[in-house]
Amino acid sequence: MDKVFTLHEAEDLIPSLERWLPEAIDAKKQAVEANGELQKIAGRIQFLGGMELDPARVGRFKRSKEHAVRKLQDAMDQIEDSGCIVKDLDVGLVDFPAMLGEEQVLLCWKLGEQRIEYWHRVEEGFAGRKPIDNEFGPSRQDKPH
Repeated sequence: MDKVFTLHEAEDLIPSLERWLPEAIDAKKQAVEANGELQKIAGRIQFLGGMELDPARVGRFKRSKEHAVRKLQDAMDQIEDSGCIVKDLDVGLVDFPAMLGEEQVLLCWKLGEQRIEYWHRVEEGFAGRKPIDNEFGPSRQDKPH
């Protein structure tokens, strides 16, 4: 774990993650769809022992896949450069390395949650999520203005 977050630092990243994650999720979906079309074409070629190929159509799918993969990589790079760890892109699950006393733990957030409300030990994962009380200090929303 390179970057270690406080609860406030992690919560400050939520607005950025709410932009980056949907971009990454959408780009992954586009790449999978384009790849699926290319696989269908390859399957038909194999099944039919060759077929008339529409090079323009194949080119469109290849370019679409390449573009989506670049968008996905750019979004993932932004997320990883911030120090976050994407645990499940399909649901937008992100962990933030943090310290609880002397122990390395992970603050856990899922796309759609208003703030970070859970944490877990490194070896526990999502199933071991525990609610945050005050062990990491007050949340931004709990703090008086």
